[in-house]
Amino acid sequence: MLEAALRYADFFKWSVIPISPGTKFPPKGFEVVQYRKRIASREEIESWYKKNPNFNVGIITGKLSNLFVIDHDKYKPSYSEEIALQYIPDSTMTPIASTPQGGQHQYYANPDDPISIGADFLPAMDYRGEGGYIVAPPSVNGSGKAYEWILDPEETGLAEVPTSVLALINKKINNNIYNNKYIYAQGEVTSKSVADLNRPHLTSSDLNYFKDGRRDEDLFHTAYHLLKSGCDIQFVEQVLERLILSWGEKPDPKWIKAKIESASNRVQKREINFADEVRDFVLTSNGLFLTSDVTNRLQLTSRQEKKNVVNVLLRLRKEGIIERAGQKDGCYRRIDNTIEFMDFANADVNNVVDIRLPLNIHLKTKFFPKAAIVIAGVSGMGKTLFSFNTIAENFGKLPIFYFNSEMGPEALKMKLSYFPIPISEWEKHMKVVDQWDFNNIADKVQPDGFNVIDYLEPEGDKPYNIHGVISAIIKRLDKGTALICIQKKPGATMGTGGIYSIKAATLAVSLEWGKLEIIKNRFREADTTPSLNKINFEVHQGHKFVPQKGGWYQ
Repeated sequence: MLEAALRYADFFKWSVIPISPGTKFPPKGFEVVQYRKRIASREEIESWYKKNPNFNVGIITGKLSNLFVIDHDKYKPSYSEEIALQYIPDSTMTPIASTPQGGQHQYYANPDDPISIGADFLPAMDYRGEGGYIVAPPSVNGSGKAYEWILDPEETGLAEVPTSVLALINKKINNNIYNNKYIYAQGEVTSKSVADLNRPHLTSSDLNYFKDGRRDEDLFHTAYHLLKSGCDIQFVEQVLERLILSWGEKPDPKWIKAKIESASNRVQKREINFADEVRDFVLTSNGLFLTSDVTNRLQLTSRQEKKNVVNVLLRLRKEGIIERAGQKDGCYRRIDNTIEFMDFANADVNNVVDIRLPLNIHLKTKFFPKAAIVIAGVSGMGKTLFSFNTIAENFGKLPIFYFNSEMGPEALKMKLSYFPIPISEWEKHMKVVDQWDFNNIADKVQPDGFNVIDYLEPEGDKPYNIHGVISAIIKRLDKGTALICIQKKPGATMGTGGIYSIKAATLAVSLEWGKLEIIKNRFREADTTPSLNKINFEVHQGHKFVPQKGGWYQ
């Protein structure tokens, strides 16, 4: 309780007060008024709970805490979800707490025009503003049942009070001022007459409920929602009995029991299926997801269904299946704690991939399945020509896929025509992939092929994101490999993204016109002269890489 009280006061700047254990009332003699003007200090709060650690937690509503709370007494027979939805949209996302009786507290930002407290502004719905307070989680009632967050205030900010609610409250306040003046003038003031002024005069005849032809359906609907909100079966039985008596019929206990049993089965089935649907979504998710992603995927529209999603997600958090993540409210990620162990002892070290590269670079390293070769080159200085030479030297070894980013079919055919290889041979051994981008390239990579990507350019202002995409490409590979071209500035050693562009690479090469340098070689043990990592070259006949005299040097 102390931890919650300090959290509300320190983090949310809400004015908290102690509430006597198991009740909704402050301790005897406690002066609430001063805490409507100032927030209690940490020392004051600690002193309260040192005196009695079992004090419940109360929160002052109104301007000081910037809080306006709507209380839904869903356990009361008069409560109507349909009426509530007319004033509070399904899409409203704001902190919500459940009450021990089966009701709910919705927390909103305090309106600019102060409103105090009121009862039954809608059937079984009250509000607390200036001059009020509410009991907050994790407080418990006399039976030991707790208030609990359905949607924690850390997960979503305070929404504005719906304008339809404010309009209704203001209308009733204005009407009451006028009616009170009239009643006082007539000298007919009674506690009942004043209370009636604050109660909307909605009857079953106004709403056409429980009419002949729909009574059976409405009684089932009543039982279903009462059970779903947590009411005891005995309570539901009495509600149905009184409803039947209200139109002059004698209740049949067997019929009522059957109706409640049917409604109970519907509640249990829906809750099980609903929880399973949310759980299935979570377990098949990758990366971050929002609460709204779940409701959209499951095509949920009602406010209650959306609240149920929040409930299931909170349970999954407690089970350690998901955790909050990202910068947005209601954002989660699945915790993947499954572990797969690598069988390295039985691996075949001779299971190399026979890939040949221009200038015999392949003789200085080894390539295994899932290898990634990164070629960083200055624009217009030979990346594409290097790619085509590599492709030509590997015809017939692996299915080859060329991911083209810059050329149309005419330009591509012209480039290939410089090689002494018929176009029909290129067509036979190479598939050209169009319509790809930085964000979906990993999805399109062929797991068992030789994927030549010309070229990969990060989007946005965070070039280091290239590491994530290259890692995703490698994860996509199985028996295949990838050659990935990226841009670099003249004179720079590494390309776009710097060190992040080569972190996952097996081999990384820096390329400028006439000069090539190996900047990373994961298997340099295969190289008899690993310190010699540079070579100069010329391009002959418009296509052929020819090493300069002297070969590799340091």
